[in-house]
Amino acid sequence: MLLGIKAWGYIYFLQVEEGNIPPVPEVTPPPIPEDLKTAIKSGKVRAPTHIISTISDDRGEEPCYAGVPMSTIIERGYGVGDVISLLWFKRSLPRYCTQFIEICIMLCADHGPCVSGAHNSIVTARAGKDLVSSLVSGLLTIGPRFGGAIDDAARYFKDAYDRGLTPYEFVEGMKKKGIRVPGIGHRIKSRDNRDKRVQLLQKYAHTHFPSVKYMEYAVQVETYTLSKANNLVMNVDGAIGSLFLDLLSGSGMFSKQEIDEIVEIGYLNGLFVLARSIGLIGHTFDQKRLK
Repeated sequence: MLLGIKAWGYIYFLQVEEGNIPPVPEVTPPPIPEDLKTAIKSGKVRAPTHIISTISDDRGEEPCYAGVPMSTIIERGYGVGDVISLLWFKRSLPRYCTQFIEICIMLCADHGPCVSGAHNSIVTARAGKDLVSSLVSGLLTIGPRFGGAIDDAARYFKDAYDRGLTPYEFVEGMKKKGIRVPGIGHRIKSRDNRDKRVQLLQKYAHTHFPSVKYMEYAVQVETYTLSKANNLVMNVDGAIGSLFLDLLSGSGMFSKQEIDEIVEIGYLNGLFVLARSIGLIGHTFDQKRLK
């Protein structure tokens, strides 16, 4: 017959009293840990840091971008380019730099409904999907054949120029590797039908930039590639890629290590992603209006 806990306890007590078995030593139970929220509130512990962010801060009276209060941004008439310089580069770039960023955004905002990104966003919108889904479907096509060559153009032009390669050595070296020169070539534009966007960017840089050494090198490369085929002109990817190198190096606000890191991380493709989002959203709204 099964005995209850109290019965077993009584039997154990009798056995210990009669000396038949040794007593079991008392064990002090461990203390129950304090609740984390209570411990944090009392200042005894702090929660571990899950992420670190260095570009913005909202712990004060107003949000700050790279240490610049929101009120200062508005009072000084900062534009989108200035906000990008603070949040991306963590510093206030000269006005000619931030204006160049804004020009790039305006020139790359859209390029008609036939490019892959716009086409995808249009089809997705016509399928009844929401704005975010339509936008993302277009953004996912950005890559080597649609807008994603800006970073590669900057990387290759920078490497070739810094190593002192002639346009011939650069282009033929790329050919031996089986790699197309990023930023060179267009399906429609040619020697006699230049991309107006490229011309506008070059004109602005010649007027405002202290140095355009990388752009001039890219033009020399274009001159050589045009001797091969009439459509191997510099495209907007090559123009932005080379000119951004001039912006970074000519502004005097970036070290060589910082410039290398910016090019490697993919800042320049980020500029195209930001710009083209404007057009993709527009195409989505356009299809919704057309029902």
